Formats: sequence, structure tokens, C-alpha cells
Amino acid sequence: MASDQTYLDYITEQLSGLPEIRSRKMMGEYILYSGGRIFGGIYDNRFLVKVTPASLRLLPDAQQEEPYPGAKPMLLVPDPDDRALMEKLVSEMYSELPEPKPRKGGSKP
Repeated sequence: MASDQTYLDYITEQLSGLPEIRSRKMMGEYILYSGGRIFGGIYDNRFLVKVTPASLRLLPDAQQEEPYPGAKPMLLVPDPDDRALMEKLVSEMYSELPEPKPRKGGSKP
């Protein structure tokens, strides 16, 4: 099942206090970026984030789920209604995420 634009809009609105939140549609799902770094995505209308020390600390009881079969598990954000927690989560994860790789042709996500 593909994710819908309405859910993406809701999640990006919840993160609107952060600078440079972007999304890119990929095969019916959405990859989420902060400052060019991938921190998570919307998969089957589930908000999942990468497993990092910060995400494990801030979401200690979160379930690990595969975004799609065979993918590396990510953490399911249990309460996307908690805007303050979501913004803190992405902010604290940022330094733990890999730098974006240079893209040929200079295009951005």
C-alpha cells in the first residue's frame, strides 16, 4: 500500500519548526530529509526514523519495523501528534546521520 499525501503533509507540518525539512516521493512512499540528510520516511502511512543513539534514547519503547520487505529496520514513531518530541528527535538525530553524498548533476532532494 502506498502512503498518501495527506499523511505526509501532516508529518511535515508537525516538523515545520525545523529548518530544511524536505521529502521526496519514491515508489509510492516518501523519504524525509533534514538539511539534506535522510532521517526517516513515510512507509504505508507509518512514520519511521533511522535507528541512531538519539532515536533509541528518545523513543525507548518504539517498535523496530521494516519500511519494506528486506530493508534495514527503522523505529516506528509511536506518537506523531507530539510535535515537541518529533522536533527534538529530528534535531538530536541530525549530527548522527551521514552527510549527503555529492550528486552528479548537482540536483538536491
